[in-house]
Amino acid sequence: MSSQRPVGSITRGTTNPNRLRRCDRWLTSTHRRVLRVGGPPVIIDLGHGASGVTTAEWAQRVRSVRPDVRVRGLEIDPARVMSAQAWAGPGVEFTLGGFEVPLPHGQRARVIRAFNVLRQYDEGEVEAPWATMLARLDDHGLLVEGTCDELGRLGSWITLDRGGPRTLTLSWRLRDLGPQRNPSAVAARLPKALIHRNIPGEPVHDLLERLDDAWRWSAPFAPYGPRQRAVAAIGEVAKEVPVIGRSDRWRLGELTVPWSLVAPRSGPLARPQRR
Repeated sequence: MSSQRPVGSITRGTTNPNRLRRCDRWLTSTHRRVLRVGGPPVIIDLGHGASGVTTAEWAQRVRSVRPDVRVRGLEIDPARVMSAQAWAGPGVEFTLGGFEVPLPHGQRARVIRAFNVLRQYDEGEVEAPWATMLARLDDHGLLVEGTCDELGRLGSWITLDRGGPRTLTLSWRLRDLGPQRNPSAVAARLPKALIHRNIPGEPVHDLLERLDDAWRWSAPFAPYGPRQRAVAAIGEVAKEVPVIGRSDRWRLGELTVPWSLVAPRSGPLARPQRR
């Protein structure tokens, strides 16, 4: 294993039980094939924080799909690595590491989950950590990089493979939405690559406006519960823009769209427009 200094900056380290359950549920449902293909996969919880609880929870959830999974929690703070040992067990370990994702014997990761680790970086600093982590994936691997609130009720994440970003997923606890809180509340928890792009003229801003309009339009469905309202609202959005997944995901408070729909038009991550 490499003895190099961990790559990255220390985060606040805040975490809570079940904080990442929404992303875990999405991963084990929509990317089951990725977890099941090949030999025993190694998955990485990068930046597990002051506790190892979300790493241990992730291991339990993924084992429902892939019992032989091996899970490694990484932190750049040695004190956090030590405190997380209380959550270690068969197939679950905690070691020092950062974006370089140190693994022994030339191993590569099937999934790297990196939540709430890029929020303190500048927008122009996002691509370098992405590239470093993507280089540590195996041939089937995925990087899931995102942000959520402290209780995991509101969040979003970008899914990347070795070719770059593929999708954006938005996630809400639906009963928190209502007349005073629209779906665009998730803007506060967009990944760093998009959070500064929520401005007029940018695709992610357009998507959030569509969602808010559809949420208001779907108000007559409110008496039937937030799930029925979400299905109606996202169904309206899906008439106008490409949406990945069906209503069974919408009922859970999830919306996934292609990255091409929300990729920045301006800023450090913008790509030249084809003529």
